[in-house]
Amino acid sequence: MDRQEVAREIIAQDWLPRYTGMPVEEFGDYILLTNFKNYVDAFAERFDCEIKGLDRPMQAASNGEGLTIINFGIGTANAATIMDLLVARMPKGVLFLGKCGGLKASTEIGHFILPIAAIRGEGTSNDYFPPEVPALPSFKLHKFVSEKIVDRGLEYRTGVVYTTNRRLWEHDEEFKERLRRLTAIAIDMETATLFIVGHHNQIPRGALLLVSDRPMTPEGIKTMESDTQVTADWADVHLEIGIDAMTDIGRDGETIKHFTF
Repeated sequence: MDRQEVAREIIAQDWLPRYTGMPVEEFGDYILLTNFKNYVDAFAERFDCEIKGLDRPMQAASNGEGLTIINFGIGTANAATIMDLLVARMPKGVLFLGKCGGLKASTEIGHFILPIAAIRGEGTSNDYFPPEVPALPSFKLHKFVSEKIVDRGLEYRTGVVYTTNRRLWEHDEEFKERLRRLTAIAIDMETATLFIVGHHNQIPRGALLLVSDRPMTPEGIKTMESDTQVTADWADVHLEIGIDAMTDIGRDGETIKHFTF
């Protein structure tokens, strides 16, 4: 490890507890990332563990058995930040449990998506690699997740997700036409950044996305009411799949990072 990497790790070891309120040694080998505090609440209730960082930008909880969940907030800046700070712990696997907008007729609300790649439309990831470098998950992690979905008799889709920094684009017809030409299956605000920064930091990573809206049509645009319904119907199983997949990886002791970066 060169001097620059050592300095970076020292900063991360100081800032990870600063952002989350959790000491580095309490983080597990396997990490669930989410945008939603209610996922952290449900995790803490299931494992009867304390939520740290209620007064910090990010909240975290660990079950004492090697699994930690972190609510890192929304957007690519926060996604890059948490994947950088996790070098303080260098987890064996990170799974993002996020929501996305379905862009295809085949992506119904409540469907799960395991992205095979993400289009880097956000720009944040350009600070880590040139635009030509694809944003990819770790295949073996997605293998575990897909098995857990199938075990429950649920459907999931695979495809390419478009990641953007824009939150309000639903009435921009030029942008929507570009999305159609790119043939992405869904759109979100974090996945490409998490994949790229994970690659940069040599952290195995994946994403299980829940389709929460269909924003290409006016009637499909997310509202507080519609999102509340999606959360009520699907959040529990979304979290359970993530917990089961990451727990099994840890129990089986299978290495996700199976080659040298």
